[in-house]
Amino acid sequence: MNNPIKYRFKTKMLVAAITAYAFGVFCLRSIDACTNLIVTKGASKENACMVTYTADSAGFFGKLAILEASDGSFRPEGGSDVFPEGVPTHKVFGFTGDTVVKSFQGIMNDCQVAIAETTWEGDLELQNKVGKFMYPELMTAALQGASTAREAVELMGRLVDEYGYIDEGESISVCDKNEAWIFDICGTGDRPEGEKNGCVWVAMRVPDGEITAHANMARIGAFPKDDPENCIYSKNIETFAIKKGLYDPNSGKPFSFYEVYGNFTVRDRRVCEKRVWSMFRRAAPSLNLSVDYAQGVEGAEPYPWSIKPDQKLSTADVAALMRDHYDGTEFDMSEGIDAGPYGYAMRCRPLYWEVDGKKYAWERPISTQQTCFSIITRSTSDLSDLVGGLVWFGWDDSYTTCYSPIYAATTAVPPSTNIGTITRFDMKSGWWTFNFVANYAYPRYKEMIPEIKSVQEDLENYFYKLQPAIEKTAEELAKVDQEAAVQFLTDYSTMQTEKTRDRWEQLANDLIVKFNDGYTRTSDGNYPNVGYPEEWLRRVVKERGEQYALPDEENKE
Repeated sequence: MNNPIKYRFKTKMLVAAITAYAFGVFCLRSIDACTNLIVTKGASKENACMVTYTADSAGFFGKLAILEASDGSFRPEGGSDVFPEGVPTHKVFGFTGDTVVKSFQGIMNDCQVAIAETTWEGDLELQNKVGKFMYPELMTAALQGASTAREAVELMGRLVDEYGYIDEGESISVCDKNEAWIFDICGTGDRPEGEKNGCVWVAMRVPDGEITAHANMARIGAFPKDDPENCIYSKNIETFAIKKGLYDPNSGKPFSFYEVYGNFTVRDRRVCEKRVWSMFRRAAPSLNLSVDYAQGVEGAEPYPWSIKPDQKLSTADVAALMRDHYDGTEFDMSEGIDAGPYGYAMRCRPLYWEVDGKKYAWERPISTQQTCFSIITRSTSDLSDLVGGLVWFGWDDSYTTCYSPIYAATTAVPPSTNIGTITRFDMKSGWWTFNFVANYAYPRYKEMIPEIKSVQEDLENYFYKLQPAIEKTAEELAKVDQEAAVQFLTDYSTMQTEKTRDRWEQLANDLIVKFNDGYTRTSDGNYPNVGYPEEWLRRVVKERGEQYALPDEENKE
């Protein structure tokens, strides 16, 4: 496929649409949303590059969708308008939002290039008022026009330099079947007409054999300026910072992207970098990484750009890393008075709060109730592009979801992933089914979570075991009939995704029957009292004991 970077792009400024888009797209505009983990080929048990994405935002209702490929004779509906006639584009698997403006955002294309993001505000004065690209459109254009991860980051750099960037700070993860990159970008403020540099950006390749992560903070710090194989950046990245007084070249300090443009506070580190710390500590316990930086301790060292895991990671390992409430640490969200009597591991928003003039922040874990969906992508050179591109997809909170396999080659998304609305409950919708189960479990969390995890484990292990046979069959079929192979993968993806939704509806029924009216129904049909943990009862006595105390004679033996 020809690289569209070589072509002259058509300019079409859609300022009015972009302004509306800025108001509400996906509602993913807050500093506490989304988490990415990147696993390079050499760090994977499956010889694959993987990237995770939790699409986090309250009220975000998404639907899976497909952006068709083009031979250049037409422009696919929902795709970017920057590709001239005659330039072919890739097919892209992704999703649309159900918010103020509905727009397509790509996840993976037909060359196994996968993409994800997390948002960071940065200095809001640097957000452009004029320009073309917000991050969903930029990511989608990259997938439409690139055959490799390197091509994708180069294309994004060219596009924003040419047309302008009109969004907040973003860290974008990109991987293909051989390598992985992070692309950090933010605006440069108002963009005068004719000004080419409407943003600053830098992209770095993740060393093979290592993993990295970002969670609403820019990831790239100091970077090599003379290593184009592993790092590329905008020409104005340092000169603009000097001009704006953001960086003093005589300070003796190396130029660091996240320090210069991030504008991060201790509060940001508490709710963002702690997620990175938790993934790193679990993947590489041998490093014994301190939590001090995430806690905002003055002088603490930032976490490494990337680390080598103690052991190579499988898909199941990556899924486990994305299921995290700081379990087993001093920050374990299922413990303490704030977890209630049944170890509720979520905290209702707002994230930041104040009592008697003192400010506080709840812990913000990787697994959170406002997740719309989460994914784990897989790109591998061990298989053809048709079979190798895989998205493990799960609705709602990553802790209580179940990841089902959807191949990027699919020609139709599973029915339950493309129906429903945020304003009407519908059990036929995968989003609503998984939300129902999770929300029903929240009030008696520690009692119901084992029931959910049991079904989750059974289904996911079934998918993992079946996967080699499915992929071998698809590869053999593709040798004689590629169209039949595509249909086979489409049918398989639909069958397993619908199987998962159906099983979750059954789980909802089971939970309601077993955990009803404050009791736990036993297999013989009895309803024994559940009660409360003694530790919690002692807190009740300490705070309101006089109200509940019985007369003294009741306490006599």
